Amino acid sequence: PSEQCKQCHDRHYEEWKGMREQTMDLKTFGRVDGALLHGTAFSSPVFKTVLGLWLQTAPNQEERTRCLSCHAPSVTVFPQYTDRMIEEVLHAGKHAKVEGIGCTACHLIRGTQENPNGHPTFKLEPGPTLFGSYAEPEENLVHPSAQSEVYRGAHYCASCHFGKVKDVFRADIPGEILKGTICQDCHMEQSTGSSTSQRGALTRPIGRHWFQGIVIPGIMLSNRNLQAEWFSRVDIEAEKSDGTVKGEVLVRNGALPHTFPGGDPVLKQFFVTVTLKDKSGTILDQKQERFGKAFEELLRGPIPRPFVNGGTTRHIPFHLQAKPGTIPHLLEASVSYALIPEPGTVILDKYLATLANDKERETAKNIVKDYSAPRLLTFRTMTF
Repeated sequence: PSEQCKQCHDRHYEEWKGMREQTMDLKTFGRVDGALLHGTAFSSPVFKTVLGLWLQTAPNQEERTRCLSCHAPSVTVFPQYTDRMIEEVLHAGKHAKVEGIGCTACHLIRGTQENPNGHPTFKLEPGPTLFGSYAEPEENLVHPSAQSEVYRGAHYCASCHFGKVKDVFRADIPGEILKGTICQDCHMEQSTGSSTSQRGALTRPIGRHWFQGIVIPGIMLSNRNLQAEWFSRVDIEAEKSDGTVKGEVLVRNGALPHTFPGGDPVLKQFFVTVTLKDKSGTILDQKQERFGKAFEELLRGPIPRPFVNGGTTRHIPFHLQAKPGTIPHLLEASVSYALIPEPGTVILDKYLATLANDKERETAKNIVKDYSAPRLLTFRTMTF
């Protein structure tokens, strides 16, 4: 377990656990960003709730193993323990004996490989040797170390975060703007020091392990203008004929290889809302379209591509009709997102019935309400 690694690698451990060098803006957004750190991927109450809800849809054995494969990578080596791990998530809490994304889960990865299910594509090599990016790792009495080139490639991160790039086996990120840049450059901000507290050169470049910018791009220490520069934007193309307004909402994403905000590529929901108003602000007509999978559809079949890939535009047609006797004046288009689907009443009630007491049920209901609530991402208006 990672607690053992802490004895030497205390800096990386504390960053991974979300304990070290938290700035005020990270603390402000702690619920959103901090709750999704790698260190809590297995024990997070959000993951427990989502997994518990999804299990009410009766997934088969292969689907359950596939669900755990990113939150607990060891299940790809020991799929026979899938149900035991699920029990740990649902009932063990902080006392879980199974570790999710810990030190060994990442540092036993030797490379990537094809997966018949598509994802994940990492290749774990169980054994005493831990892998990393250094060409000449120092010898020690605790474990052998070896270099693996995969740690210096985007395909290392994309083996789980597959919704961010078009080719999960490509080591670099295509495109002139980001040429030579990989995920780790931004999300593992470079620092200087030793990767252990016991020995090592203090001038060696090391990557931070608290993976900033998971959901809120504004906290990216390496580029605090990132949100303004690369945020998805909305444009409207529309025509009015008498009381009818029709056209398209264009959702554009810049050259960055993934959408904002980040998050789970399986669960994420997007909502495009188009509203027609008169001069007084009265709503004359409205249309909303949801993009995302319901709980009953998750991991049944291929995982959909992101709502808007980097460098692309999504076209959403609309047709609105004003009420007789009213005059359309203002058209509003907005894009919102939710981190998880809103479960149906039957699924929610079935899951709540599995919980031990009212306190657990109240916690679960609050998580569902908070994480399934749409949050405004961006908007555009036009007048006639």
